[in-house]
Amino acid sequence: MKQELTAFIWPALVGVLAAALILDKWVLEPQETGNAPVNGGYRDAVALATPSVVNIYTAKLVDARTDPHLNSPLQRRLFSNRGSRQRIERSLGSGVILSAAGHIVTNNHVIAGADAIQVLLADGRSASASVVGSDPETDLAILHIDLPELTPIALADAGDIAVGDVVLAIGNPYGFGHSVSQGIVSGVGRFGLQLSTYEGYIQTDATIHLGSSGGALIDHQGRLVGINTLIYTAGTERNGETPGIGINLATPSPLAAAVLHDIVKYGHVIRGWLGVSVEVLLSEQQAGGPMQQLIVTDLAPGGPAQRAGIQLNDIIVAMDGEPVVDGRAAMLQIAQLRPGHLLRVNLEREGVPIELEAVVGTRGNS
Repeated sequence: MKQELTAFIWPALVGVLAAALILDKWVLEPQETGNAPVNGGYRDAVALATPSVVNIYTAKLVDARTDPHLNSPLQRRLFSNRGSRQRIERSLGSGVILSAAGHIVTNNHVIAGADAIQVLLADGRSASASVVGSDPETDLAILHIDLPELTPIALADAGDIAVGDVVLAIGNPYGFGHSVSQGIVSGVGRFGLQLSTYEGYIQTDATIHLGSSGGALIDHQGRLVGINTLIYTAGTERNGETPGIGINLATPSPLAAAVLHDIVKYGHVIRGWLGVSVEVLLSEQQAGGPMQQLIVTDLAPGGPAQRAGIQLNDIIVAMDGEPVVDGRAAMLQIAQLRPGHLLRVNLEREGVPIELEAVVGTRGNS
């Protein structure tokens, strides 16, 4: 009997111990889930970023339109004697606090032409904002408010963002106040949209509405990935459907931080300039696939490119070791360099590879 009982108990104990080990390993220990937090939500990320996101309200005085009912010359004369008529045009948007000193980055189109700008913080405080400077070429502007205990947002590294990452958009859609929407990164480095001079947008399907422009696109850690800039529709409404729904574009945070730095320090954005114009040349690779190359079509007289020995019809292959296949991407790469940078340029001239060095200048001061 004792032997039978022992034979029964030992397997049972072994089973209990095995179950305990399985529970401890696979159930009780938290598992790595990539972008998804353990609790399945993003409340911590939103809580970290929201104090840095502001709602922006602008007012602009505009001339009132002439009343179409005043058709007779006599009526027009009578009403013109009353002086010019003006009305207040109001609009809204969002912004992100980037410094404890009160500097806010937003889109230039949010505040362009505004006569008064009011900023509302997530904690209920408000303040009038002044425009430190604007950069229409990236559609960014820098505001300043004078309030204590501001919370600047943390910035994500450019290399930390990739297609498929979960992102959150925080803004002021339709004046609802601080609102959050979720999406994923659909693409990075979007060029050729010709929406601003310098591109390189992050594409996301996080919902962006009127009033969200200038707001924050953050990652799952609450760090700033980009500034929500616009909704891409690729044309007008067709058959009751707007093309491009779910294609929202954000200006990368490193570019926004660089614009802030230059405007605050120098009063304007300093950009590198090579003095070269290019066009895309499509050709076939040896493997048979299509390949884009950049052919030099124009040179600024006495500019950095011409002084370095670059000639018309040269094909630009790489700059500082980075392959070059897109003209607008190359223009952004050069613009982000500081004047005086020694740029290594790899070319093909009549099939012969050439490497030159050009000293990057600034437009108007090569």
